[in-house]
Amino acid sequence: MKEAVFLLGILLVTILSGPQARAESKDEKEIKALENRLAAALKSKDADAVMSNYVADASLVVFDVVPPRQYVGAKSYRKNWQGFFDSFSGPMTTWEITDLSIMTDGNLGVSHSIQHLTWNDKDGKQIDVTIRATDVYRKVGDKWLIAHEHLSVPVDPETGKADFSSAE
Repeated sequence: MKEAVFLLGILLVTILSGPQARAESKDEKEIKALENRLAAALKSKDADAVMSNYVADASLVVFDVVPPRQYVGAKSYRKNWQGFFDSFSGPMTTWEITDLSIMTDGNLGVSHSIQHLTWNDKDGKQIDVTIRATDVYRKVGDKWLIAHEHLSVPVDPETGKADFSSAE
C-alpha cells in the first residue's frame, strides 16, 4: 500500500510539474514573437505588416469568423484585412492574446489562443469581440510564417447566434 501511495504521489508531481518545468524552445519563442508582431500590426491597422506574418503565396488558407467561408491565397486575405481596417475609425484599441499554447516539430508548428479585440466603428460605437484562434506555422528559411489560420466563436445551438463575448 505504501508503494502505491508513493507511486501515485510521484505520478501527480510529474503531471503537475511537467509543463511548468519545460523550458520554452527557440521555435516557440520565435512564434510568440510573431504573434506579438501581428498584434502590433493589427493595432496600427497596417495590412502590409499584418501580412508579413503569413506565407506570401497561394498556399495560405484562412477560415475567418465572418463570411466568406474561406480565403485562399495571401492576396485575397490581405484584401480582407484592408477592408476590415477601412470599416472602423482610429486605431484598434485592444488586441490581447491569452491562453497561447504553441507546439513545434521540425518545420511545422501549431498554436491556439483566445484573442480579445475592441475598436470603434465608423459611427463611434465600440465593438468588443472575443475569438478563438488556431494557427498552423511553416518555417520558411529561418522564419516562421502562418500557413493556415482558423478563427471562430462559440455558437449557441438553441438560438443559432454567435457568441462574440464568450469569456469561458
